Amino acid sequence: MTLLYPTYLPNIATYTVLVQNNDSVFEVHDSYQKQTYRNRSHIYGANGKLSLNIPVNYSQNNRQNTQEVKIDNTSKWQSIHWKSIESAYKTSPFFEYYEDDLVELYTTSKASLLEFNFECIAVINQCLGFEREISKSEQFTKISSETDYRFLVNARKEATIETTAYIQVFQEKYGFINNLSILDLLFNEGPNALSYLKNQPLTF
Repeated sequence: MTLLYPTYLPNIATYTVLVQNNDSVFEVHDSYQKQTYRNRSHIYGANGKLSLNIPVNYSQNNRQNTQEVKIDNTSKWQSIHWKSIESAYKTSPFFEYYEDDLVELYTTSKASLLEFNFECIAVINQCLGFEREISKSEQFTKISSETDYRFLVNARKEATIETTAYIQVFQEKYGFINNLSILDLLFNEGPNALSYLKNQPLTF
């Protein structure tokens, strides 16, 4: 069993593990932690790396399971996120090809962070042409093995992860930015994205 966390618009490293392991299982019984990819993702904007953060109702004093965490919809985060994605990738080779599928994620109010993350993953899988049933853990297990990739949820460890370079929209300004959201790969590589993930070395 290969364990992963279901994150928001997962990064390339997470998708590499998912695609290359038929026994991938998403951890859903964890305790929620801040400053992770559970509610954030990075894209390549006109000014470099841009962080997209989903606001959530969470109190450190009242420890919650990730399944219990609700999205804070008092702000217009969905509109902000989609406008940021559109601005970043509207000139990319394949934005128009996937736009209609992805914009639907931002047109209706969302309640559960975990459910929304799974909704994003399902849509992205469809765009990639990647057919895989989403498997979820039955209980939380503390393990440490080569099949445990839950550490990829930690946004602070991203510098240790190297992904193979491909052409990005703004790389002439800031160079290649490593391990961004799967959206960056999808919009820039299109149908070739799945092949990239299948051949990406698991060097992290």
